[in-house]
Parts: sequence; structure tokens; C-alpha cells
Amino acid sequence: MRAVRLGPRSLVALVLTSLSGIAAFGWPLLADEASGLAHSQDAPWLFAALLPLLLAVAVATVADTGLDAKAVAMLGVLAAAGAALRPLGAGTAGLEPMFFLMVLSGRVLGPGFGFVLGAVSMFAGALLTGGVGPWLPFQMLTMGWVSMGAGLLPGQATLRGRRELFLLAVYGAVSALLYGLVMNLQGWPYIAGLGSGISFVPGDPVGENLSRFLAYVLATSLGWDVPRALLTVVLTLTLGGVVLRALRRATRRAAFDSSPAFAAPGPVERLGGTPSTSPGNSAPQER
Repeated sequence: MRAVRLGPRSLVALVLTSLSGIAAFGWPLLADEASGLAHSQDAPWLFAALLPLLLAVAVATVADTGLDAKAVAMLGVLAAAGAALRPLGAGTAGLEPMFFLMVLSGRVLGPGFGFVLGAVSMFAGALLTGGVGPWLPFQMLTMGWVSMGAGLLPGQATLRGRRELFLLAVYGAVSALLYGLVMNLQGWPYIAGLGSGISFVPGDPVGENLSRFLAYVLATSLGWDVPRALLTVVLTLTLGGVVLRALRRATRRAAFDSSPAFAAPGPVERLGGTPSTSPGNSAPQER
């Protein structure tokens, strides 16, 4: 059972949002020397575009599946929990425990719910930690992709127990490393013009810039990305079973997929009367 299922319109909205994010991350690689590029200049525009795109995902989901108050409440609770986890590791060797919760939530609640949850959680966490800056819209997109990817993993109905935890731990480690890789692409153009072998050079061929980028990642980022991946694996293997059961129990009790049904009235109720009772018994007779 999923809180949010992907329908045609919500799928289109997710694809458009992801394509916009890819363009925002990758366009500096195609810029020429005279572009004067800096992500600090285009980040406000990306943020202004991201919010209505996230709203479009939610609205499209409502149109496709009837997202109700229970799903919105679930989104708020999990986003608050993710935001509360972020300060626990922010600024400490890349340790970010919120990755573990975003992966498990996306697994249980689906890719559409996961994408919105990841972006909203990152935004709320930035407000708590004072991490608001030109990097924030890029973080929101990337975390949305992390949680959405967990919802696309195979074996939703059949894979349980240790095999599922192992799958989620591997995915969490890979996504934590890729998160750092993608976010480096956002910050890397800032060092353009420093003249080092790992600097971004506007106008250079894409292949040469990518080789410098990989050298930059190896030299500066792995010390943060590897601890993030290891923490995600440890939390998933130790606490993942409990959290998965809690999320699935809450989803079952919320009955997101059920629709209200009303029983047809009996002959007495249609006439405006009351059910008859048997002699000596004040309880209504069962029909």
C-alpha cells in the first residue's frame, strides 16, 4: 500500500522537474568563457522554479490518485523528523542521519511521495541549521532524487527481512556517494580561474572538464561522502527493520488506498422508521 501512487500526470510532473534539475546542474559544462557563470546567480531562479514544480507534482498526484489529508499529515510528520535529524550530523565529517530515514520512507511510501518528502525535508532542515544559501535548491532536488529512487527499487511486495535491509543498505550507500558527486557539480564552478589542475575552465571541452571534476571529487569530497555512506548503511541495518514496520503499520492504518462506502438502507430505514425488536429483547434484530 502506498500513500502516493504515480499516475500519468504526476509522472510527467516528476520527469519535467528532474529534467529541469539536470539542466540546472549541468549547464556550466556547456558554457563559454564569456558566460561569467556562477551558480550563486542562477540558484534564486532555480529555487523560484522548483517550488511551483514541487507543487505541480503534488497537484498532479491529487488529480491522479486523490491525495488526502492523511497523506499530507504523513508528509508533514516525516519531513519534520527528517529536518530534526539533520542538525545531529550537520558539519561533522559528512555524517547525515536523515539519509537513512529518506531512503526507508521512499521505499514504503513510493517515488512520488518520496520526491516531495526529500525536497521538503531538506528545505526544513536548512531552516533549522541556518544552511540557506545558493546551494539549497540543488540540495532539495538531489535529496528528492535519493528518496524517489528508493521508491523505485524492485521487490516492493515480495522482498522482506534481511534481504530487503541489505538492498536498502546498498542503495543508501550508493545514493549517499552520488549525492556528494552531484552536489560537487553545483559547487565546483566556484573555483573557476584558480589555475589548478582540478579547477573548472569555462569553454573547455566537456571531456576535459569532467576529468578535472573527477580529480576534484577524489581530492576534496570522499572524506565527507564515505562517512555519510557508512552511517547510512549502519543505521539501515540496525534500525531499518523497526522503522520499516512502523511506516508500513502507519500506512495500513491510514488506509490511503481505501475509499468510503456506505451500506444500502434497509426497508425500515428507507421509510424513516426504526429497526424492529423481538419480544423481550430491546436490541434490534439482526437482518
